Amino acid sequence: MGLSVFIGFDPREAAAFAVARHSVRRNLGRQVPIYGLILSQLQQNGLYRRPMRTRVNGDGHVEMIDDLSIRMDYDGRISTQHAIARFLVPHVAGFGWALFMDGDMLVRREMGSLFRNLESRFAVYCVKHNHVPRDAVKMDGQEQTVYSRKNWSSFVVWNCEHPSNRKLTPEMVNKLPGRDLHAFCWLDDDEIGELPAEWNWLVGHSDESIDPKVVHFTDGTPDFPGYENVKFADEWRKELALWAAT
Repeated sequence: MGLSVFIGFDPREAAAFAVARHSVRRNLGRQVPIYGLILSQLQQNGLYRRPMRTRVNGDGHVEMIDDLSIRMDYDGRISTQHAIARFLVPHVAGFGWALFMDGDMLVRREMGSLFRNLESRFAVYCVKHNHVPRDAVKMDGQEQTVYSRKNWSSFVVWNCEHPSNRKLTPEMVNKLPGRDLHAFCWLDDDEIGELPAEWNWLVGHSDESIDPKVVHFTDGTPDFPGYENVKFADEWRKELALWAAT
């Protein structure tokens, strides 16, 4: 079974990416290629052509605007450079199974079991959150957006050779609004496999009784002001120190 891992990279969150990549490598337990999903490279290769721009909001924070995602009640703000780029993963990987994960995650447990017993009838596997953010803003002053199946696409095991994922061409990724892509609009419901909640545990939102295998600091990583003492912050800082030491 071909297997690869892609981690979303945003230059504003370099420490978070270091933690995510190091914790994956430490817990995967096998020689699996791990790549950063880097927007500038995808743009240079002609794979990402969505019109984007930046602006400074009233609080002095730089915001990214995805023009294709603008609608009457939403001005197209996206919080990371890989917000839409993630949907190019099956095209870039090309074959086998490919894991995409956001860059603000920490892997705490052995990952091999994630890839056992995957069924080829599913085009993707993800944790099917019912996530409605309580706050209007998150890390670095970025707006919390609300859309169908929010955070389902933040941790996805892609079946790159599934016929339905072959429909997800770069042309589609460069045309559809972000809300449609995040909702897996090209898939039927029965093509979306479900992962247990411990594989994408949302700090401050998920069931506290769960012992997570992957912690997702979706509101902000522990190096952002106001998030220094969130749950698992000490483990995140320890992982960062391990990365720095090696």
